[in-house]
Amino acid sequence: MKRLAFAAALALGLAAGAPARAADDTLLNASYDIARELFAEINESFVPAWKAETGRSIEVNQSHAGTSRQARAILEGLKADVVTFNQVTDIDFLVKNGGLIQPGWQSELPNNASPWYSMPSFLVRKGNPKNIKDWSDLVRDGVEVVFPNPKTSGNARYTYLAAYAYGLDTFKGDVAKTDEFVSQVFGHVAVFDTGGRGATTTFVERGIGDVLITFEAETNLIRKEYGEDDYEVVTPSQSLMAEFPVAVVDKVVDERGSRKAAEGYLDFLYGKQVQEIAAKRYNRVVDPEIAAKYAGQFPELKLVRVEDVFGGWDKIQAEHFAEGGKLDQLFAAQSR
Repeated sequence: MKRLAFAAALALGLAAGAPARAADDTLLNASYDIARELFAEINESFVPAWKAETGRSIEVNQSHAGTSRQARAILEGLKADVVTFNQVTDIDFLVKNGGLIQPGWQSELPNNASPWYSMPSFLVRKGNPKNIKDWSDLVRDGVEVVFPNPKTSGNARYTYLAAYAYGLDTFKGDVAKTDEFVSQVFGHVAVFDTGGRGATTTFVERGIGDVLITFEAETNLIRKEYGEDDYEVVTPSQSLMAEFPVAVVDKVVDERGSRKAAEGYLDFLYGKQVQEIAAKRYNRVVDPEIAAKYAGQFPELKLVRVEDVFGGWDKIQAEHFAEGGKLDQLFAAQSR
């Protein structure tokens, strides 16, 4: 509660001016691939807020890539003070390898340390020429799909899990039929890029594929940026809640003496200022007032949770994402 009260205090101090000298404090935020613009805007708000609250200037640097790659980079020496990832397993990786993050990190902040959420959704070309409306349409003859490689991208892992959850629901729990369905989805992917931003480039700039699957927030922003008359957002009947967990990298902040700034930065993500920034960028936020204000831009759908369908992230990691697990098996068996 103390940290949240601090976030509110920061939100009230936004009128302060920008620092005019070299920063007293620095932070590195390692984040997911498609969050560059979101955190650039958040950082612009945090700098004057931190100055107003503490009297110290701060510079927040960003690093973006697929979150599995980011986690490995931190393990190999990237000095990130905080992580703002899109998958719990990639933070748990840093708990279990090298003890970079302490166990119990999800209890440090509200909503399991996830300040907003989204879900896999579809972006199609003008007029939706392949009439793609739901996951089952991805495996029709002639449909080409674009999303990143689930081995390197947290974004794509959610796509894989959302497709699998849809299969289990459609085939009433028949695992064999679900496996075949997901392997067919893989078989229709035109290009597996390493991250979400690469997949966007493939779909929008290279003109490859009939449907791009990425977070709902990204589909709306791509349409807004590249042409509202050229692309359409399609919300499937069902999708999987994608949380965006955040954590302090304990070993790094203790080495650098940056813990106070790192915790202040993550607390700030829950303040109304940032919740509104996130909502404007089509993220579904946890602040009730801001969520209600932007409710009209989010279609209703059946939204399932990892815990309810798969039994939690530890079980998913063991059964789906471990070496030789279900993901590897279906990737190898992909067929049209």
